[in-house]
Amino acid sequence: MTLWTRRPFVAALALALLAGGASSAARAETTLQHILATKKLTVGTEVAFPPFEFMRDGKITGYGKDILDAVVADLGVELNQLDVPFQGILAGLDAKKFDFVATSVGVTPERAAKYAFTFPIAVSSEVIVKRADETALTAVKDLEGKTVGTQLGTTTEQEARKADAALKTAGGMGFADLKLYPSFPEAYQALASGELDAVVQSAPNAAVLVKEKPGVFGLAGPVSQSQRYIAWVCRPGDDDLRARISSVIKTMNDNGKLAELQKNWFGFTMTIPDNVTLPPGAL
Repeated sequence: MTLWTRRPFVAALALALLAGGASSAARAETTLQHILATKKLTVGTEVAFPPFEFMRDGKITGYGKDILDAVVADLGVELNQLDVPFQGILAGLDAKKFDFVATSVGVTPERAAKYAFTFPIAVSSEVIVKRADETALTAVKDLEGKTVGTQLGTTTEQEARKADAALKTAGGMGFADLKLYPSFPEAYQALASGELDAVVQSAPNAAVLVKEKPGVFGLAGPVSQSQRYIAWVCRPGDDDLRARISSVIKTMNDNGKLAELQKNWFGFTMTIPDNVTLPPGAL
């Protein structure tokens, strides 16, 4: 039985936990069983997505790391956290280079049909980041003829391409160019230097960026009107591991710990409902 699909998450979580326990004796060792037996956990993280995950004083830190620490404590294991470029993180999961992805991955129908997403850690939408002194750029329509940047292989790339296509459908020329970068810090640097006119980024990250560098960057309105969930990723079939991780995250959501961490790292809280569902056809 799969986890999530169109069912409310809470009921699905209970079913997955029961199914995992009932069938464990009849199949090969699961990833979760291996983790618990060896007392070692290896995760893949893109350490270039502040404030979710980033490096400070030589150590990985951020909102996601605080959540991961709670998961590690629940499992009672030793953590090995690998820094992996986002473009290779799902491929690395497929290749079993780590046990699961503990980095911020936007939930899309395409991804959810191939990978097992955990209970969400955040909610986001895409916005436009501009230079602070740029007054003519206030909305998506103002990206007409502009050079726009974002991170390669992300939901922000998808939304940037949709915005470009919408401008063309409306009779315009669309973006002058869409430049894709391995990580967002590189895109921010290009924006500050004038190589880019704007960057498409997720709202929580953009809000923190502008707060930390108000004289350098500013916001110019939304790119997408709909919100998407951000979650971690397990391999298909690792339902017991997904259920264990999700149980910890959901408990933190229920007891207010997630909201506390969000306030600390973002300056605001996000509403993640109990009856979260994945897109139709999801694992």
